[in-house]
Amino acid sequence: MEFLLHISAGALVGFAIGLTGVGGGSLMTPLLLLFGYPAPVAIGTDLLYAAITKAGGAWSHHRRANVDWKVVLLMGLGSIPVSLLMHVFFLDRGFQESDEFEGLLTFSLGIMLIITALILIFRDRLRKGAVEDRPELLMLGLHRHRSLFTWFMGLLLGVCVTLSSVGAGAFGAAILMVIYSSTPVARIIGTDLAHAVPLTFVAGLGYLASGYVDTVLLLSLLIGSLPAIHFGSKLSSQIPDGVLQRILITLLLALGIYYSHS
Repeated sequence: MEFLLHISAGALVGFAIGLTGVGGGSLMTPLLLLFGYPAPVAIGTDLLYAAITKAGGAWSHHRRANVDWKVVLLMGLGSIPVSLLMHVFFLDRGFQESDEFEGLLTFSLGIMLIITALILIFRDRLRKGAVEDRPELLMLGLHRHRSLFTWFMGLLLGVCVTLSSVGAGAFGAAILMVIYSSTPVARIIGTDLAHAVPLTFVAGLGYLASGYVDTVLLLSLLIGSLPAIHFGSKLSSQIPDGVLQRILITLLLALGIYYSHS
């Protein structure tokens, strides 16, 4: 029964990913916590789940020439090293076995869920502001120093994703939309997705090396989610975007507030 429950959970999250393009870490990790899994196991398992499920989407975007590999490399130069360093020097075995470890992970998860929800609310305004080259954005030098900002964004994502498993989707894409305002949205999404695959894989391997990945759970989630993602993506064009986004935002805010105060 537990195996079937996990398959159903994978299908539910996969369906949400297919419908909205968001929901991997944002929904899967809270769901695994609801099932009673410790925060490190929920986050570690979800990171490898995300790496596998996002790989197919990244490949599809690559085939359509919707991935800017230079940007992926710049982001990776920030995110991958910082994720490795966090596992070696910060998330060491001694700290992982302390009482503070789980509290830090759940708090980080809550904050990232709230940030993701806020980004979904203001995503269109961010995009419009960047396209119109508002003075404050020019003052920040985003368009003059894109490479530096892209690297720093990768570094920030490396920290957020390693601690919470959240951030490699809506968060990363929203920042890229501001930095690369003239780039088509499809290329932004494809680039963000291509960067998320190695980042979640490396971060997940760190948890796996520490014994915080449930491989049977991971398999059952994948069995449920992979076909559900395909089914959800087919239905996405038949359901109004506004309805889906409002439901997702409400859910993310509620979960974020709960975990940031737990």
